[in-house]
Amino acid sequence: MDTPTIAAIASPPGSGGIGIIKISGPDAIRIATHSFRQHKNTRCEDLCFSRQVFPELQSHRLYYGHIVDPEKCEILDEVLLIVMRAPRSYTREDVVEIQAHSGPAVMRNILSLVIRQGAQMAEPGEFTRRAFLNGRIDLTQAEAVIDLINARTDTAFKAAANQVTGRLREVVESVRSCLSDLLVQVEAGIDFPEDMADIGTISRAEDRLLQGVAEPIEDLIRSYREAHIYREGIELAIVGRPNVGKSSLLNCLVEKDRVIVNPLPGTTRDLVDCTFQLHGIPVTVTDTAGIHITADPVEQIGISKTHECIDDSHLILLVLDASESVRESDDQVYEQCHQKPVIYVINKTDLVDEKTSHATMPPTHWNPAPNVRISALHGTGIDLLKAQIFSAVVDDPQSAVSHAVIPNFRHHESLEKCYKSVTSVTKGLHKNWPAELIAIDIREALNWLDDILGTRVEEDILERIFNRFCIGK
Repeated sequence: MDTPTIAAIASPPGSGGIGIIKISGPDAIRIATHSFRQHKNTRCEDLCFSRQVFPELQSHRLYYGHIVDPEKCEILDEVLLIVMRAPRSYTREDVVEIQAHSGPAVMRNILSLVIRQGAQMAEPGEFTRRAFLNGRIDLTQAEAVIDLINARTDTAFKAAANQVTGRLREVVESVRSCLSDLLVQVEAGIDFPEDMADIGTISRAEDRLLQGVAEPIEDLIRSYREAHIYREGIELAIVGRPNVGKSSLLNCLVEKDRVIVNPLPGTTRDLVDCTFQLHGIPVTVTDTAGIHITADPVEQIGISKTHECIDDSHLILLVLDASESVRESDDQVYEQCHQKPVIYVINKTDLVDEKTSHATMPPTHWNPAPNVRISALHGTGIDLLKAQIFSAVVDDPQSAVSHAVIPNFRHHESLEKCYKSVTSVTKGLHKNWPAELIAIDIREALNWLDDILGTRVEEDILERIFNRFCIGK
């Protein structure tokens, strides 16, 4: 089946200095050059009416000229055109990029002209999908491309960049190579049972499985939680009874006056959220309505939303007033969130001496949890609180950028299943199971690794992966 030539706008929508139309496929060069005129003179009629005959355009070289609409004899824009001949391109197909002025009308007219010349509109992620199908990148690298595009922090960017360069693939391929070698020995033992004795020597095979397979898989599985946090961020909820300083705390965390602050209790009646970066982690922090008993229907709605926010959050900041004794309403707040990871934030410490605030908070009948003393009014203790938040969600700050990591659930699920099969292999070797049974478990483990790399993956999974991309990538 002939491969269609595809085209799309590859630059973000809106006005800007440069906009890019990308064309990929067997007819990419013909389609692009049909409307491209190298700049030799400025006479419109020469540029429009006479189709220019090019010598063979050199790969990876910029050509200056104009895109013209031959049917209307109109110059659409002054452009730079670059040809990237297969296989030295992103898709391993002939690729042409037209660099024009970025404006919605300019981009739309040039793309329309390219489509009229025979190209098809690219589907979301179709360029990267072709790069994967043509063997330029594996599926881990393809998935990392979307993480790279969507990275909201420098740490998330560095983690995705590591994966784009193939760091995860290298670890998975190393594990796969070790398993494949063992499979060869086990299958030889099926036909030559005396060779099974050589495998251990069983203890030697178990050592190879532990060091070359089980430990690397365990490291990747452990990396999922933190890699996922750096990519997706965390949800942080500020809760407490009315007038303990929740809104002031949010303003301190995001370092701007995002929420109205007023001495009157009940100022916040709806959820107010905003984001900030915490050592490379995107944090969405939500100021909630104070939890208390009220007959006001509007406040009741706000309190109901607070309960929902608590359920959806990764970490809770439970705010207490250091200048007052713990009330029954504080206990009510605690009961709503004590089953979630929590940090007790003791606010308004500027109103009391240190001895008094330490003696009363947090209450001894509450579950032990980190507590931080702050004054949101004066901004004291906020850096210490941020450090405590970071420690609560990250164990190894360097893991996301210095090691191979698995940032998405698909990888995590496949590795969990692979590890289960490897455990069964170890058990079979130790208990001297028949070689046929051990080989089945090894093949199962290899299949899960192939799912990660994309050498064995179902079409619907590919659809879900590449549909997350924007059109033009």
